[in-house]
Parts: sequence; structure tokens; C-alpha cells
Amino acid sequence: MTTILNSRAVQSVTRDSHITRLLIILAAIVLFFAVVKTGSFLNLRTWQSMAIQFPEFGLLALGVMLTMMTAGIDLSVVGIANMTSIGAAVLMLSLAPPDATGGQVAVAIAAAIAFSLVAGALAGAFNGFLVAKVKIPPILVTLGTLELFTGIAVIITGGKPVSGLPPAYGEVFAGKLFGVIPVPLVVFIVAAIVVGLIMNKTAFGKKILMLGTNATAARLSGLNTTGLLIRTYLFSGVLASLGGLVMLANYNSAKADYGSTYTLLTILIVVLGGVNPNGGSGRLFGVVLAVVILQILSSGLNMFPNISNFYRALIWGAVLLAVMVANYFSQGKPTRKQRVRKDAGNEDS
Repeated sequence: MTTILNSRAVQSVTRDSHITRLLIILAAIVLFFAVVKTGSFLNLRTWQSMAIQFPEFGLLALGVMLTMMTAGIDLSVVGIANMTSIGAAVLMLSLAPPDATGGQVAVAIAAAIAFSLVAGALAGAFNGFLVAKVKIPPILVTLGTLELFTGIAVIITGGKPVSGLPPAYGEVFAGKLFGVIPVPLVVFIVAAIVVGLIMNKTAFGKKILMLGTNATAARLSGLNTTGLLIRTYLFSGVLASLGGLVMLANYNSAKADYGSTYTLLTILIVVLGGVNPNGGSGRLFGVVLAVVILQILSSGLNMFPNISNFYRALIWGAVLLAVMVANYFSQGKPTRKQRVRKDAGNEDS
């Protein structure tokens, strides 16, 4: 039975041409760096470092993926991550001063984590309310709330980093299971599994795809599109706050401008992973592959001292445009009737 299930899973993946292309790209990148930079690339510490770094933006990308499947987008994930992590850090420091006992520190950490997740959920729900009820386009809503949440973070901190966290927090969230597996990687895997179960095993996931495919048909079929959008953006906010908690542990501090380049990177990941920017389709496995590909590529570029980090944004932007153009032509240009139907659906939603 296990063999049959495994073979079906492999066939499902290989039937998707986009996933196949991503696997080929991943293999080519790994092979290139393994040959050119054998010693440093194949070192265990290099892979552990990558496993610590990519969950930061990988968790943000999962939230962007969900919103993009509804034909929307969430540009505020970095702002939510920083705002909630700053709130968690401030709360942690207030509940656990330097002379705090072990039990007091544990309570402070638990309270800070709970606060961060709740604050992320409220921020995401606020985005969803503006999109679903006020009818503001998602790109404008989340661009505005990105500045709003960042501004709140700046006001709280005065633009300075919040540091001096209890060592126990970093030992847990930035530690390694069995001394080998980074905890941020475990957090990302668990979050990805939860998202996968929601998308594939629940009615909520199917409704998200239905809404992204045709908002009018979804509304006429009786779906509560308002509540669906609010819950989707709420979930994105929770994932963003989880990414903020990981960044808080990795940097051992919180600041309003941490991860400022992640906005473009998360969009690139989701589009490269095969999610349709117009909504209605996409696969979690493709997004996970895109996260891994870009992390390996980024870490590999760091091994070449002659390549400046200033070129990275140029590379990501060029790749994003190239992927979108390739998807546009590979999927075929939409007909005039399809464009009108899509626009009408967006107006009605």
C-alpha cells in the first residue's frame, strides 16, 4: 500500500510540467555549485545556515501564496512580521527582566509568542476587511498597511533595535534539534504541512481556489466571499507573525526595517513556484521548491566575493519579470471574453 501511495505521489508531481522544470533547475544549481565550490558548498555548516535563513522569508511566502490564489496579494507581510516581533520583544523584556527566574522567563516567552500570533491575525484580518468590505484593491490595501505597520513599529522603537532578549528564547527558536536540524527549518516544515492540509483536505482551501478562479461564480454559488477573504488574509498575517518570531530569534533583536528586501523576494517565490497571479491555481510544493532554489542560489552567490550583494535585487527583479513573461506565453494569452469575465468577477466581489 505504501509503495502504491508513493508511486501515485511521484506520478502526480512528474505530471506537472512546471514542477518538473523547477526540479531540473534545482538539480542544475546544486550540481553547478557542487562542482565549482565543492568544499564550501557541500559543508554541513553551509546547509545548516541555509536552513536557518530561508524559513524567515519562506513563511512570509506561504501567506502571500494563499492571498494570491484568491486573485489578491499581500505586500504587508514584512511590516506585519516586524511589528509583531517588536511587540513580542517588548512584552518579553517587560515580563522577564535580567534577574527573572526560569519559570518567569518561560511565561514571558509563551506570552510573547501568543501576543505575536494574535497581533498578526488581527493585522491580517484588517487587510481582509479592507479588501472584502471596503472593496479597495488588495495591492493598494496591503501597500498602505505595509507603511502603516512599519510606522507603528518605528514609533514603538524610535527606529532603534530592541535587543537583550532572554537567552532561552534564542536557545529554543534558533537552536538545533539533535544538534543538527535547525529549529527554524522545523517551524517552516510544520507550517507548510498545515498549509498543505488546509489547501488539499479542507473546504476552505477549495473555496479559496474557487474564489480566485471566478469571484462571480463563487458568490452566486452561495459562498461567503467576504468571510473567506478575511480568513485568508488573517491566515497570511499569522504566517507573517510566525516569520517575525523566527527573525527575532535569528537576529536576537527586532527592528522596523528587518527583511526589507523580502517583499520582492516573496512575490518572486510565489510566482516562480507556479501560483497564477490572477488567482485560482498554484501548488504548495512548487512554492517550497522555489524557496529552496532561491536560497541555494543566494548562498551560492555569497561564495563569489567578486559578485556584489547590490546585484541581488537586480537578479531577483529580472528573474521575476522573466518568469511572468514565460508563464504568460506558456499558458496562452487570455481572450477578450476571458478578460471581461475576470474583470466583471473582480468588480462584483
